[in-house]
Amino acid sequence: MKKWGFLLLLVLCLGLSYINMDSLFEPKIEIQQYNQYEPDQEEDERTESNSSKKEITEDQIYLGNLLLVNSSYPVQPESVKSDIINLSAHGELTQGYGLLGSEIYLSEDIAHRFSEMMAAAEEEEVRNFSITSGFRDFDEQNALYQEMGSDYALPAGYSEHNLGLSLDVGSTQMRMAEAPEGKWIEQNAWKYGFILRYPKDKTDVTGIQYEPWHIRYVGFPHSAIMKEKNFALEEYLDYLKKETHISMSMNGEKYNIAYYPISQSKTINVPAHSHVEISGNNMDGVIVTVKE
Repeated sequence: MKKWGFLLLLVLCLGLSYINMDSLFEPKIEIQQYNQYEPDQEEDERTESNSSKKEITEDQIYLGNLLLVNSSYPVQPESVKSDIINLSAHGELTQGYGLLGSEIYLSEDIAHRFSEMMAAAEEEEVRNFSITSGFRDFDEQNALYQEMGSDYALPAGYSEHNLGLSLDVGSTQMRMAEAPEGKWIEQNAWKYGFILRYPKDKTDVTGIQYEPWHIRYVGFPHSAIMKEKNFALEEYLDYLKKETHISMSMNGEKYNIAYYPISQSKTINVPAHSHVEISGNNMDGVIVTVKE
């Protein structure tokens, strides 16, 4: 009896050790509000050497990776990615996954990022992925809507597929909701800047039924914050508008994120020699992300 008790205690200790060790390798994400530093006129000379100016124009509201597309905010013509390619003509980008047809298009930049994610999945022996749909122009979207109806398709201009930032990913083995590929995407896509755009628990927010196959590129660190706070894109953009300025730290790297409402062109100050990305929200402003 004592022997079995000892073995049970040993198993429990090993289990706890495994859990604790595993948690050590989980990335720690810290998110907090910060005060954006905007020098006043008297301080301009002192800050000129360590800051630079960025002009924000109204047209930037409709450009970038954080554009919200839904029934209220359609895709603007200028929002469509300019680097759309036919994936079947780029074998170097389709290693590790299949294509359901020879006419699947996507932003070349997003295709590179998706390829990096597939390489990571391959290292974990999750490899039965297939892209079933990518970018659709307005004509193709309209034809799909006419054929499938409103229960299965969206009108032209109201689908994320019209941007070039979204794609439908399936498993060649089983339905994505049950497949290892679907579970891997749900758990890991955020690390590569992608999100599951229409999660099961956010149908009341997105207005779209659960789609375990539909992923969308928003970029890092936004994908990490959305994962940490369990935000749909609608919720994340509302959160940024409310907080206006937040900072996010992970693995020793820090990002400052600021929302600016735009009704006319304006100039903002950002740290010099920093990586800066600007994206509109397709509504009323832009999000400026600075990696320190």
